[in-house]
Amino acid sequence: MTLSPIALFVYNRPGHTKKTVDALSRNLLAAESDLYIFSDGAKPNASDKRVFEVREYIKTITGFKSVTRIERDSNMGLAANIMVGIQQVIDAHGKVIVLEDDLVTSPFFLKYMNDGLQIYENEQQVISIHGYVYPVRYVLPETFFLRGADCWGWATWKRGWDFFEPDSNILLQKILETNQSQNFDFNGSYPYTQRLTDQIEGKTNSWAIRWYASAFLNNKFTLYPGKSLVSNIGGDGSGTHKGFDHQLFKPFSTDPVALTFQKPTQNITAYLAFADYFKTLLNPSVWYRIKRKLNSMLRQDQ
Repeated sequence: MTLSPIALFVYNRPGHTKKTVDALSRNLLAAESDLYIFSDGAKPNASDKRVFEVREYIKTITGFKSVTRIERDSNMGLAANIMVGIQQVIDAHGKVIVLEDDLVTSPFFLKYMNDGLQIYENEQQVISIHGYVYPVRYVLPETFFLRGADCWGWATWKRGWDFFEPDSNILLQKILETNQSQNFDFNGSYPYTQRLTDQIEGKTNSWAIRWYASAFLNNKFTLYPGKSLVSNIGGDGSGTHKGFDHQLFKPFSTDPVALTFQKPTQNITAYLAFADYFKTLLNPSVWYRIKRKLNSMLRQDQ
């Protein structure tokens, strides 16, 4: 088996980057894997001190078959850095494992990724392999498929990335024209359609929503593990995307995931589990605002 190269995207969080790399280097296949590190430049009129610290650190990284460092001369932004970087590695190797600087992985992450890439290499309906799974209340199978794609520790082939559509207008139009918004939003439990609208209106700049929509509209499937092999440590407000619920950042599983070939079809139990989880993720914030308002009214009455 030819191992997939790893693309790691970093910016200005030296502490997070070190934790991500330390965990990655403890993976079983790290010493046999090529690592590409894409370091974005500082934003205009912003201090480049932490960007410099990250770049000094990545010069010291060892423990991989090879380490290639790409330092951007200026700030591309997270989305552009990722999209361009993925394309670069895909063009050179035909496949890629993608990580960002706040994703800490299980020692079995690379094995799961490479096994998945090998097993489903010629299965055209499978667009990607994903390493994170939400802390749902349902019991999930060892591995399962969902329609679409995801963004926290994942891998794909050239044939998969070729479906990526960067134009949010095209994606949103197709979803609305085909009346798929409800399904796209996981049975209305999470506002993914609104995220596309936000992208169009310039309220956000997310490559991930476009990746999900591209896979969804082409009826492609992503393989998930029943237990997460990734923990996101970026919930401290230090990153580009803020406001995530802290329950998302659970520790990864310390057990390996067994992969056997299965037909790529939507797992209904997992779909409903995700929808159920999204509801619990969004509702507490609503309840908190209501509770805070009620407490304020009670204090005024006393």
